[in-house]
Amino acid sequence: MKILKILAVVAAIAAITLSQSYAQTNKNLWQELDTLKSDYIWVDLSFEVSPQTPHWHGFDPLLVTPKYTFENTENWFESSLYTLPGQYGTHTDFPGHFAKGHKLASDYTDVRELAYKLVVIDKSKAVAKNPDYELSKQDVLDFEKQYGQIPESAFVVFRSDWSKRSAEQYENKDKKGVSHYPGWSLEALEYLIKERNVAVIGHETPDTDSAVAGEKLGFVKERYVLQNDKLNVELLRNLDKLPPTGAIVFLTFPNIKDGTGFTSRVFAITTKTK
Repeated sequence: MKILKILAVVAAIAAITLSQSYAQTNKNLWQELDTLKSDYIWVDLSFEVSPQTPHWHGFDPLLVTPKYTFENTENWFESSLYTLPGQYGTHTDFPGHFAKGHKLASDYTDVRELAYKLVVIDKSKAVAKNPDYELSKQDVLDFEKQYGQIPESAFVVFRSDWSKRSAEQYENKDKKGVSHYPGWSLEALEYLIKERNVAVIGHETPDTDSAVAGEKLGFVKERYVLQNDKLNVELLRNLDKLPPTGAIVFLTFPNIKDGTGFTSRVFAITTKTK
């Protein structure tokens, strides 16, 4: 009986110690959050969602319809119906968007899949000279030569500074009505996906393909990304506020059942000194 009492005391002490350890660990997490908020820069990479938001020309603008409005001397209640396509403004394309039977929004139930190492390949100067520019495999190799190998499961974005344009300038149509904006080359995507096994491809333009290539060949580049079960994120902004490597990016979207794409809030954390 005495031994049982001793064991019970030991178990109680262990439980208290373990509880204190958990509490301290959780407190440390809070402290880490305070540090991230105070010592790092948080960058919103998404557009505000409104009828004026840049979006693919094949979709209608966001429609906002008042649903309920109630007001008296003590209370206020308002709710609206928002009608928009899944691929509106800053958005995520899931593989099932272009690849029948592949992953959909509801397949991304592990929220750890929504945080990535961010890689920013800046070709904005080349795009300023040539709006039809396609980011090449050599551009990626040159980037790696300067900044090191792109890590596996990274979120790789093409910085073109296209997001600095007004929504009306996104299509950049010539006198014949042909659009001109930059995109990825197939060779660059093949290298990133097959050789580096990246998780996400992103860009500031409405398409993975350049406008001219997409018009001639269809969405070959975007189809390649999605058929390889990678995520495709379009209409990003503020990429000029991020370093080439080292930032962490969070990709958020509703866990919509069988969704092929949805408007997303994307943001990154980086150090205050680039």
